Amino acid sequence: MRYFYFKFLMILFYSVSMYAQSLDTLVDVGGYKIHFNIIKGEGTPILLEAGAGNDGSIWNGIFEKIHKVTGTTVITYDRSGFGKSELNPNLKNESDFGLVNGIKELERGLSKLGFDNEIILVSHSYGGLYNLLYASKHPKKVKSIILIDATLSNFWNEEFLTMRDNNFDISAIEKPSGDYYLHANYNETMRYARNLQFPENTPIINIFPENSFSDAPEIFTNRWRKLHKEFGDHRDDVINIIAKGSGHYVFQDNPSLVINAIIKAYSRTLDEEQQIELLQKALDNAIKLSIEPNIKSLLITQLKNSHTNQQWFVPSKKAIDGLTLEQSNWKDSKDNHSIGEIVSHLIFYNELMLKVFKGENYTDINDDEENKETFKLYKGKDWQNAVVKLDSLQAEWENIAENATDEQIAEWNVEIANISAHTAYHLGQIIYIRKQNGWWENSK
Repeated sequence: MRYFYFKFLMILFYSVSMYAQSLDTLVDVGGYKIHFNIIKGEGTPILLEAGAGNDGSIWNGIFEKIHKVTGTTVITYDRSGFGKSELNPNLKNESDFGLVNGIKELERGLSKLGFDNEIILVSHSYGGLYNLLYASKHPKKVKSIILIDATLSNFWNEEFLTMRDNNFDISAIEKPSGDYYLHANYNETMRYARNLQFPENTPIINIFPENSFSDAPEIFTNRWRKLHKEFGDHRDDVINIIAKGSGHYVFQDNPSLVINAIIKAYSRTLDEEQQIELLQKALDNAIKLSIEPNIKSLLITQLKNSHTNQQWFVPSKKAIDGLTLEQSNWKDSKDNHSIGEIVSHLIFYNELMLKVFKGENYTDINDDEENKETFKLYKGKDWQNAVVKLDSLQAEWENIAENATDEQIAEWNVEIANISAHTAYHLGQIIYIRKQNGWWENSK
């Protein structure tokens, strides 16, 4: 069997913005720092609030597009303990790290940056509760709200919280971390939120898909969908939009819908002449989005097909599932590689490319002899650790592609496509070895 290798050139660190008015900064909010990423402009600022477990980078796919059309300031940030933001070292009790504290940190950060006046709020999932509390505290400042499959304050009743407790193991989450404190305070956050309401007469666009959580129990999805429909039916200031064909991450599955909803909300803050100018930009943007080949979606599909989704070939998740250490080290001759060696090779190149993308130090492969060194045998528990590591690296690549900016996709589309092709090529070898030894069921 022949194997190929890549030789890479160093590229600029991906977080360096192409926009002169961009600000990527850590803001001291009381002895610790919260990370903000801002594209400055003119007009009412737009704040993007991430869902549970995500940081501000989740918005990278639409962040710059919103600014290009509106020309206004667009803000993302990482909540305390997520992304680049630090945890408050002064808090002693787990209960201190709840929703109320999170809003206080956001308020301090926005105030220090000079964005503590009128604002438009956009949120996804759990982030909807942050929009809810912020709007409740500052009803005159919040000019409009866009909810993207947001957690509504009346969703988590006691029955559902009990179901969650019975199926969630918080001990598996690293402590201390933002994720740990989010879940440690989850029940009390939901109970607190039940007493909150969005201010009356604040325009709200409520976007949600037909089926938010396809893997969740039916009772869960039915209640989620029912409450979202009722939210729009019972308030004149709420417009419901059903995102057909989308999953929970609507802004990734249908970015043009979300961008246009935000543009619509922003237009309310403009005078008639400004609205006409914005309309022209919005139309130009809509045409551009409709005719551009969706390279990003294609790359994400390719990455997932080589990882977990079985389409034209077997993904890695199935290809190496259930193999023992002995099976991973088997080979028919010294000239050919074992499954374990192939997995070692895939880990090496997936990890190398991640380092290049992130601007980290890396060691390139310069010739065939060095490439041969990437094929290594495993001993003891190393094999199972390798299975987990490959899975983790592939998942990270999917996350990177989903959150990449247009500029990053333009710079990296060929390399990402090659990563998928490289993985698929070697997966064929793994399946061949399994079939050769009778370790494969055709039903897979």
